[in-house]
Amino acid sequence: MGEFTTLMARDGHQFQAYLAAPPAKARGGVVVIQEIFGVNAHIRAVTDGFAADGYTAIAPCMFDRIRRGIELGYSAAEVDEGRGYMQELKPEQTLKDLAAAIAVIKHAGRLATVGYCWGGAQSYRAACLLPIDCAVVYYGKAQDAGGPPRCPVLYHFGSEDKSIPLADVARMRALHPNGIFHIYEGAGHGFNCDLRPSYDAAAAALARRRTLEFLEQHLRGDDRPGQAAAF
Repeated sequence: MGEFTTLMARDGHQFQAYLAAPPAKARGGVVVIQEIFGVNAHIRAVTDGFAADGYTAIAPCMFDRIRRGIELGYSAAEVDEGRGYMQELKPEQTLKDLAAAIAVIKHAGRLATVGYCWGGAQSYRAACLLPIDCAVVYYGKAQDAGGPPRCPVLYHFGSEDKSIPLADVARMRALHPNGIFHIYEGAGHGFNCDLRPSYDAAAAALARRRTLEFLEQHLRGDDRPGQAAAF
């Protein structure tokens, strides 16, 4: 089980992050990027899961810039609330907070971001702009970040996702033709979260297996990524 710790971004913003250590020597580091519901029980469980698999894992509380301690459920009202917080954040702020989380776990070795929904979009931006070795996007909308990803990116989407239809996935493939895309037939948005009605156990298990294989492939070795923008 992890615990909360305090981080500081380059602009002086102090915020919380949920940090979980592996049971033995780390195989690398994973930054888990939240959905619009904050670092809630699900995101903490995901972070603990990556730690159990051997990675130093950290989930920065991205909404602390708006209000500290935000943890939401999945009702329609809470979805609207989370979207409101998301819209208040500026892209450069999220990058600063992600950079701070990366700095905390860089001692673990090679680094990855794994993001879900809104966090998936941030994971893509991290691949384009921050010094990481690979990134994973779970049902997040990848948008032009001013250049292509600087590292390998793995994408997971559900075929029945109403928020990100397959036409949007096709546009993302065009934006990043070298990306690895998986479509899960019959799965909807949020299929990885076992607290949501859209949870799909089979799709979640397969996506997790593919994610762990991807991390194993790209987080081993000693070479480091090239320089990226400082935030």
